[in-house]
Amino acid sequence: MTPPLVAVAHGSRDPRSAATVRALVDVVRAQAPGLSVHESFLDLSAPLVTDVLKSLYAAGHRTAVVVPLLLGSAFHARVDLPALVDEVVSACPGFRIRVSDVLGADPALEAVALDRLAAASRRRGTGVLLSAVGSSNASANAVVASLAARWEEKLGLPVSEAFASAAQPDIPAAAARLRERGVRHLVVGSWFLAPGRLPDRIARLAREADPGAFIAAPLADDPRVADVVVARYATAVSGLLRQFA
Repeated sequence: MTPPLVAVAHGSRDPRSAATVRALVDVVRAQAPGLSVHESFLDLSAPLVTDVLKSLYAAGHRTAVVVPLLLGSAFHARVDLPALVDEVVSACPGFRIRVSDVLGADPALEAVALDRLAAASRRRGTGVLLSAVGSSNASANAVVASLAARWEEKLGLPVSEAFASAAQPDIPAAAARLRERGVRHLVVGSWFLAPGRLPDRIARLAREADPGAFIAAPLADDPRVADVVVARYATAVSGLLRQFA
């Protein structure tokens, strides 16, 4: 059997998040006809990745590829997901599961995020907050900071990374940083896959700093995001087949 693709997102208490993930997975299915594609979540939303994998094993599958719908390689990618996969493998003898790379700072995703704010970023006196979740993992935050520096070069505007939690600068500090550089109008770029409580918090704080702030939509179910999901699967499944050939 061709290994099924199990896309796994973090999960959220906000139903908009799971709905967005399901919409993205529908686009993946449309772009990979004939491939068995399943959405799943680490926590807070259903179905859980462990349940999906165990159901595939029960249906006769002995290989699967898990694609993390994560924009950074931090705790969820490095610790949570491997532990859950190990749990399934221990319970399902002979089940071979390959976990792909995260979506990460792929150029296609960067293009989607930039497109979301293209029109708003043409106004004079504009600065951009590149908003991301934030992590206790310094290397994950450094990827966002590098992305912000690249955006500044591409856009010709002041750009600062801004984190929702666990890292600095937060939204108020990043907005103040841009004000010191002469910025009068804030544009908030979204390094989030789906809407939810953290993006809402970012929007609220940005509008406290600038009531007229433009808030870009998350990456969501853009076909280019689905392309990256399929590409991560293809790379991982090649490795899986070579490993067990």
